[in-house]
Amino acid sequence: PAWRRIVGQMQHDLFHVYTVDQHILMVLRNVRRFTMGEHAHEYPLMTRLIMAFERHWLLYVAALFHDIAKGRGGDHSTLGMADAREFCTQHGMDANDTALVVWLVEQHLTMSRVAQKEDTSDPEVIQRFADVVRDERRLVALYLLTHADIRGTSPKVWNGWKGKLLEDLFFATQRLLRGATAKEALGLDGRLEDARRQLRFHGLRPGVEDALWARLDPVYFMRHSAEEIAWHTRLLYYRTESDEPVVKARVAEDEDGVQVMVFTRDQKDLFVRLTGFFGRMGFTIVDAKVHTTRHGYALDSFMLQDPGEQAAYRDIVILIEHELTARLQKPGLPERPSRGRMSRQVKHFPISPEVSIRPDEAGRHHVLSLTAADRPGLLYDVAAVLAEHGIRLHTAKIATLGERVEDTFLLTGNVLNQDAQVLRIERELLERLQV
Repeated sequence: PAWRRIVGQMQHDLFHVYTVDQHILMVLRNVRRFTMGEHAHEYPLMTRLIMAFERHWLLYVAALFHDIAKGRGGDHSTLGMADAREFCTQHGMDANDTALVVWLVEQHLTMSRVAQKEDTSDPEVIQRFADVVRDERRLVALYLLTHADIRGTSPKVWNGWKGKLLEDLFFATQRLLRGATAKEALGLDGRLEDARRQLRFHGLRPGVEDALWARLDPVYFMRHSAEEIAWHTRLLYYRTESDEPVVKARVAEDEDGVQVMVFTRDQKDLFVRLTGFFGRMGFTIVDAKVHTTRHGYALDSFMLQDPGEQAAYRDIVILIEHELTARLQKPGLPERPSRGRMSRQVKHFPISPEVSIRPDEAGRHHVLSLTAADRPGLLYDVAAVLAEHGIRLHTAKIATLGERVEDTFLLTGNVLNQDAQVLRIERELLERLQV
């Protein structure tokens, strides 16, 4: 009976391209595809997990009910729990199976939120997520449902980068639930050994990495994969004191974007200049990791994608390296990218920007969360406001959902400890984010 309320029901946001009932059926289809041998090549890990999952049909029930309460007012996850529990009881399901289905409906947004909006290199973030999950069966079930759910919203929403964020969170939490400490769960020691093996594979003799690594703090190693650490090290081990900026780019492993590394003496407004450059090239920044070494160099990493999906990424790698190096060698004020044209969707479905700045749970950083209509130059505007107030940005997680962006930034700065100043910064950001 609960299904009748959502038949043909529109979803009034710009990243769902299906009605509620269509979306649920797409999610159900995606879960089922994990069980089918002819589709095992698409997501091999998903297939392995679901084939080892006892009574995997429980995921079908959770998929049917995860959005069943949309449009009723209130939290659809909470409201949907009651419908799911009633259905399970009516159909004679035992208490453990019912509890799993109801829990999945309640938490179906949690894993995507943590992976895309929180600093998953922080052991405390992994520990909090593990406290919610509690056991490995729930973790696997939530991972499978989350993967299917994101892919079921729109063909444009899913990409390899989001898949990697979910996968990294899954494995870190799995290790924690199997008895590792929070730091061990992030695999830092194994990551360094793996990076060393990759350096040896590329012919670098033991010890060449020591000079560079001594200038990097543990946060750098926790935020980058072993492959990224090895890539950076191969490029920088012999020029840790370089007077010239080092800019290197490469096509992402899944060919769904471009990774860019920038290494240069730290300078005022550097992040603003970089976001302006990428914005002028027409790229969307989907991930940014900003690091300052112990000897005063900036080591920044970016993942870029073409929102129009028309870029021949291999053709622009050399262009990025040449042009960005030339820009960084010339002092000057940051150049603002064009604001671009407003999309038809945003004209008819305007998105009111939202901004909040709050301390994180550990009290070491502040978290800036914002929602706004996507457009060229948006990240530049955010970076410019932060720079004007002397705020340092450590990481940026950019979630683009159709025409809407939901971005999260990890910040530090003395000004953030003053409530009046925080309100002023929030107000300035809102003004800049108006389309």
